[in-house]
Amino acid sequence: LRLAESGGGLVHPGDSLKLSCVGTGFPIDNYVIGWFRQAPGKEREEVACISRIERTDGKTNYAGSVKGRFIITRDDTENTVYLQMDNVKVEDGATYYCAAQLDFQLRPCAAVGPYDTWGQGTQVTVSS
Repeated sequence: LRLAESGGGLVHPGDSLKLSCVGTGFPIDNYVIGWFRQAPGKEREEVACISRIERTDGKTNYAGSVKGRFIITRDDTENTVYLQMDNVKVEDGATYYCAAQLDFQLRPCAAVGPYDTWGQGTQVTVSS
Protein backbone atom coordinates (compact mmCIF):
# COMPACT_ATOMS: atom_id res chain seq x y z
CA LEU A 1 0.00 0.00 0.00
CA ARG A 2 1.20 3.46 -0.86
CA LEU A 3 -0.48 6.66 0.21
CA ALA A 4 -0.56 10.04 -1.51
CA GLU A 5 -1.99 13.20 -0.02
CA SER A 6 -3.33 16.14 -1.98
CA GLY A 7 -5.48 19.19 -1.52
CA GLY A 8 -3.18 21.40 0.48
CA GLY A 9 -2.63 25.03 -0.31
CA LEU A 10 -2.79 28.58 0.95
CA VAL A 11 -6.01 29.60 2.67
CA HIS A 12 -7.21 32.38 4.92
CA PRO A 13 -8.48 32.01 8.47
CA GLY A 14 -12.09 30.90 8.40
CA ASP A 15 -11.78 29.20 5.01
CA SER A 16 -12.42 25.55 4.25
CA LEU A 17 -10.13 22.99 2.67
CA LYS A 18 -10.51 19.32 1.84
CA LEU A 19 -7.52 17.02 1.88
CA SER A 20 -7.46 13.66 0.14
CA CYS A 21 -5.43 10.58 0.90
CA VAL A 22 -5.44 8.08 -1.96
CA GLY A 23 -4.21 4.54 -1.50
CA THR A 24 -2.64 2.64 -4.37
CA GLY A 25 -1.35 -0.86 -4.75
CA PHE A 26 -3.69 -2.39 -2.23
CA PRO A 27 -7.29 -1.85 -1.02
CA ILE A 28 -7.60 0.24 2.14
CA ASP A 29 -10.66 -1.69 3.39
CA ASN A 30 -8.75 -3.44 6.16
CA TYR A 31 -6.80 -0.39 7.24
CA VAL A 32 -7.32 2.19 9.91
CA ILE A 33 -6.35 5.57 8.47
CA GLY A 34 -5.09 8.55 10.38
CA TRP A 35 -4.35 12.15 9.52
CA PHE A 36 -1.37 13.76 11.18
CA ARG A 37 0.24 17.16 10.93
CA GLN A 38 3.57 18.67 11.72
CA ALA A 39 4.40 22.34 11.82
CA PRO A 40 7.98 23.63 11.70
CA GLY A 41 9.65 23.25 15.08
CA LYS A 42 6.76 21.26 16.50
CA GLU A 43 6.15 17.60 17.12
CA ARG A 44 3.92 15.58 14.88
CA GLU A 45 0.32 15.59 16.05
CA GLU A 46 -2.45 13.15 15.27
CA VAL A 47 -5.39 15.15 13.97
CA ALA A 48 -8.00 12.52 13.24
CA CYS A 49 -8.44 8.85 12.56
CA ILE A 50 -11.08 6.59 11.13
CA SER A 51 -11.71 2.91 11.70
CA ARG A 52 -12.71 0.35 9.14
CA ILE A 53 -16.18 0.82 7.72
CA GLU A 54 -17.53 -2.27 9.50
CA ARG A 55 -16.99 -0.70 12.91
CA THR A 56 -20.17 0.94 14.24
CA ASP A 57 -18.86 2.77 17.32
CA GLY A 58 -15.62 4.55 18.09
CA LYS A 59 -15.29 4.94 14.37
CA THR A 60 -13.63 8.33 14.36
CA ASN A 61 -11.48 10.26 16.75
CA TYR A 62 -10.26 13.84 16.72
CA ALA A 63 -7.69 15.94 18.45
CA GLY A 64 -9.30 18.46 20.75
CA SER A 65 -7.86 21.33 18.73
CA VAL A 66 -9.82 20.34 15.62
CA LYS A 67 -12.94 18.74 17.05
CA GLY A 68 -16.04 20.37 15.62
CA ARG A 69 -14.09 21.88 12.70
CA PHE A 70 -12.54 18.88 10.92
CA ILE A 71 -14.30 15.77 9.65
CA ILE A 72 -12.61 12.60 8.51
CA THR A 73 -14.43 10.30 6.09
CA ARG A 74 -13.51 7.38 3.93
CA ASP A 75 -14.68 6.03 0.60
CA ASP A 76 -13.28 2.56 0.20
CA THR A 77 -14.73 2.29 -3.30
CA GLU A 78 -12.37 5.13 -4.22
CA ASN A 79 -9.60 3.88 -1.91
CA THR A 80 -9.58 7.38 -0.46
CA VAL A 81 -9.82 9.03 2.93
CA TYR A 82 -10.72 12.69 3.23
CA LEU A 83 -10.15 15.38 5.79
CA GLN A 84 -12.65 18.21 5.57
CA MET A 85 -11.21 21.24 7.30
CA ASP A 86 -13.65 24.04 8.09
CA ASN A 87 -13.09 27.34 9.84
CA VAL A 88 -9.34 26.89 9.60
CA LYS A 89 -7.09 28.79 11.95
CA VAL A 90 -3.57 30.08 11.57
CA GLU A 91 -2.41 27.35 13.93
CA ASP A 92 -3.75 24.70 11.56
CA GLY A 93 -0.94 25.50 9.15
CA ALA A 94 1.35 22.48 8.83
CA THR A 95 2.32 19.62 6.60
CA TYR A 96 -0.47 17.08 6.72
CA TYR A 97 0.23 13.39 6.40
CA CYS A 98 -2.04 10.40 6.16
CA ALA A 99 -1.02 7.05 7.53
CA ALA A 100 -2.41 3.53 7.48
CA GLN A 101 -2.32 0.58 9.81
CA LEU A 102 -3.68 -2.85 8.97
CA ASP A 103 -6.38 -3.82 11.44
CA PHE A 104 -7.99 -7.27 11.28
CA GLN A 105 -9.38 -6.88 14.81
CA LEU A 106 -11.82 -4.10 13.88
CA ARG A 107 -10.63 -1.87 16.70
CA PRO A 108 -11.64 1.71 17.43
CA CYS A 109 -9.15 3.84 15.54
CA ALA A 110 -8.02 5.55 18.73
CA ALA A 111 -6.67 2.19 19.89
CA VAL A 112 -4.59 1.60 16.78
CA GLY A 113 -0.94 2.46 16.40
CA PRO A 114 1.76 2.98 15.57
CA TYR A 115 1.04 3.43 11.89
CA ASP A 116 3.44 1.77 9.51
CA THR A 117 2.54 3.24 6.13
CA TRP A 118 2.85 6.96 5.48
CA GLY A 119 2.32 9.38 2.67
CA GLN A 120 4.66 12.17 1.66
CA GLY A 121 2.49 14.97 2.99
CA THR A 122 0.67 18.00 1.68
CA GLN A 123 1.33 21.53 2.87
CA VAL A 124 -1.42 23.66 4.36
CA THR A 125 -0.67 27.32 4.95
CA VAL A 126 -3.15 29.53 6.75
CA SER A 127 -2.43 33.21 6.50
CA SER A 128 -4.38 36.40 6.57
